[in-house]
Amino acid sequence: MITDQRMATGGGPPSLGLLIDKANQLVQTIATPSLVQLVLRVALAVPFWRSGILKWDGFLRLNDTAVTLFSDEFMLHLPGGPYHFPAPTVMAFLSGSGEIMFPILLVLGLGTRFAGLGLLFMTLIVELTVPDGWPIHLTWAAMALALMAYGPGHISLDHLICRARSHA
Repeated sequence: MITDQRMATGGGPPSLGLLIDKANQLVQTIATPSLVQLVLRVALAVPFWRSGILKWDGFLRLNDTAVTLFSDEFMLHLPGGPYHFPAPTVMAFLSGSGEIMFPILLVLGLGTRFAGLGLLFMTLIVELTVPDGWPIHLTWAAMALALMAYGPGHISLDHLICRARSHA
């Protein structure tokens, strides 16, 4: 109808600039910063959670596979290396704990910057262990850095806690 009215008055179809403006408005309405930050938190949490859940046989009970990986399979690719991980049982425990706790914190948006730093550090260790995986590791590092720089967004416990503290 609007197009018919424009044509009748000699206006022609809507301009490309107007269509681009409308598309940008639509995208900005859907992709709010808080929604983007929530998606980043979940996207970073999932691969670490999935890896971490495989390391446990019960509450604080590492499975044999996790210890074997850090004892026999995983190596640190440093200059002059590769080298075995020091204290493989401790490393498996720390890795498994971080891969469970940091993703939980991220999804809840609680201590988001701290959890992002923890996963950034773990990503560095993973990169030293599996150097050929750098494309995905770079993605994880970028997500962690974005969360550390911009925080969790409004859809988070961090935001609720900050709001409650400012009202008190």
